[in-house]
Amino acid sequence: MLKYRSYTVKNVHELPQYRALGKEQIHTIKTVATVYPFRINNYVADHLIDWSNIPDDPMFRLSFPQAEMLDTRDFSIMSDLIRSDEDPERTRSAAKEIQLRQNPNPAGQMELNTPRIDGNMLHGMQHKYRESVLFFPAEAQVCHAYCTYCFRWPQFSGLDNMKFTNHDVSLLTGYLREHPEVKDIIFTGGDPMVMTANLLKKYIRPVLEVESIRTIRIGTKSLSWWPMRFTTDEDADEILRFFEEIVNSGKHLAIMAHISHEKEISTPQAEEAIRRIRSTGAVIRSQSPIVRHVNDQAETWEAMWQKQLYMGIIPYYMFLERDTGPKKYFEVPLHEALDIFNNAYRKMSGLGRTVRGPSMSCSPGKIIVEDIAEIHGEKVYVLKFTQGRNPEWTNQLFFAEYNENASWIDDLTPAFGHEQFFFEEEMEEMMSV
Repeated sequence: MLKYRSYTVKNVHELPQYRALGKEQIHTIKTVATVYPFRINNYVADHLIDWSNIPDDPMFRLSFPQAEMLDTRDFSIMSDLIRSDEDPERTRSAAKEIQLRQNPNPAGQMELNTPRIDGNMLHGMQHKYRESVLFFPAEAQVCHAYCTYCFRWPQFSGLDNMKFTNHDVSLLTGYLREHPEVKDIIFTGGDPMVMTANLLKKYIRPVLEVESIRTIRIGTKSLSWWPMRFTTDEDADEILRFFEEIVNSGKHLAIMAHISHEKEISTPQAEEAIRRIRSTGAVIRSQSPIVRHVNDQAETWEAMWQKQLYMGIIPYYMFLERDTGPKKYFEVPLHEALDIFNNAYRKMSGLGRTVRGPSMSCSPGKIIVEDIAEIHGEKVYVLKFTQGRNPEWTNQLFFAEYNENASWIDDLTPAFGHEQFFFEEEMEEMMSV
């Protein structure tokens, strides 16, 4: 039975493959890891990374920090501090200054999404869309390994006042009973699957008693980073029995798997974990951003989606890299992402066309780049809400001027001479409350 062992910047020298890393790569890891979180584990190192192809191997890029994740000036500052072995407090201070410039909580998560009861903010919860609430268990504030592109990097970076965390499930159930319009509860983090079976039960069982809740979602990277969570971990069988309990209670259980590359689900360990989860009656859906250096080819997405279909996983979303942290290193322009999506989508059967994207999870909602078209002689992006902060926006089309360099909604301007997108005035009102 494989026993979990993690490696961070403090003990990366103990990694068996450490000798495959050059001196400059090691220095880069130490430098960038002062700003962005770094953690891998023995399973990732032994089964996912092709050490003969570093630094170009996509699993290496996905898990090891790269110099270009910081801009040139910031990298130089942190590099000099690391090389000079400066006072740790000065290094932490310089890192925090950089972190706070990286838009650590994008899309109004803290200001707009935090719900209230009797005027009191319920920290560790988010309620952005009418039907769905997110909950961040206090014990789920880490992952088995960290993705370099992770938009929740502040959760793991020592920015405690920017964490989403809550340990009181009674606040959650109380809020849900006051808001019967909420049908889905999403447990996220971090990764809820780092918790023991007993902790999962502590948070999820009370929600099973809330009649208005139809779906329990668990957002997790564990299928990729530690599939043994569902096979050989000490309480793996207990976890699966609890999944069966959730399904038998009449709730729909959706495992929202973050899968960025076919390689992540191509090991015997991952295949067995997926088989066991599906045997409980739970449904696995897959989602991932499109990110440079990892999965920015149509062939990669087609292979990944085809394998997911074969394994019984439902392709759900292709996201665009959020406007936070090392976005500039990983981002793909809208027009390129759309081309990659379409080329992969066209090769899927009808069963694979459940997937949506490329999608931006931004302040107003989830906005999909539907097409690039020419209307009245003007080249435009055709955009559509699949979720809106105002539910009335959902499924509405709107248009933006074509901009070859645009990679996010903030890079776009309205088409046809309009001064604002149709939702902007209402968004401004929401933000002023």
